[in-house]
Amino acid sequence: MAETMEQLIITKASGDKVLYSVGKLTMSLRKSGASDEVVQDVLRQLEPMLFEGISTKKIYKHAFGILKKLSKSTAARYSLKQGVMQLGPSGFPFEKFVSELLKVQGYATEIGVFIDGQCVRHEIDVVASKDGKRYMIECKYHNLHHNKSNIKIPMYIQSRFKDVEKVWPSEHEFEVRFHQGWVVTNTRFTEDAIRYANCVNLHLVGWDFPHKGGIKDMVDSFVLYPLTCLTTLSHTEKQTLLDMRIVLCKELLDNEALLHKAGVRDNCIHSTLSEVENLCGT
Repeated sequence: MAETMEQLIITKASGDKVLYSVGKLTMSLRKSGASDEVVQDVLRQLEPMLFEGISTKKIYKHAFGILKKLSKSTAARYSLKQGVMQLGPSGFPFEKFVSELLKVQGYATEIGVFIDGQCVRHEIDVVASKDGKRYMIECKYHNLHHNKSNIKIPMYIQSRFKDVEKVWPSEHEFEVRFHQGWVVTNTRFTEDAIRYANCVNLHLVGWDFPHKGGIKDMVDSFVLYPLTCLTTLSHTEKQTLLDMRIVLCKELLDNEALLHKAGVRDNCIHSTLSEVENLCGT
């Protein structure tokens, strides 16, 4: 199967044509916690669905559908990137998600803080503090995988950081002093954006950047999955929970009341709580 499939040309979200890689899909499934048996089952069921020129989006959709029937919690982990993409369109869910990823690493965080700069007043998405240092963090959410954060974004954030930095703290307003600006995005950065950020000491965090320190690695390490990954909730139920400012799966642990409030049917609540428990490793 592998030899035949490796000759298949598929279409990436960017429109580029590449060879289909059984190895990459296998690795992706294993990273999601799929056993060897489940991996082989997914590959076997997926093969008849593939055709020349098929999009990576359709391959993901087919693989996710198969995996969902075999293991819901594994499917939820497999859908992490798509789940993070669903933390919009309002900024708060992604900002809270970023805040929680920092909290578990020992940062004290605040969301939506207004700070006066020398020229204008700024709303800072997340203010984080740790070891006596404070960080000004801008969260850039994209709803499409191939939308990269280009050089304009770090340049804009750096200009805001400089405007705030020029206002020295008074005796009673120490909070307006920041040691570094950050940009956190759920996709990737262009090479120019990374080069510029390195030059001006702006910290970047992307989907898989920096190495072993990107969003995906942090979520997997700290088991902080967004509820949008869950396979047992409908889109409407997920959006209702997000509107209630609930973002993480762990917030639903042993919390039937929240699910009731979100309109989840009684006969579905048990399966949702079971999926949450499996996903959160409890």
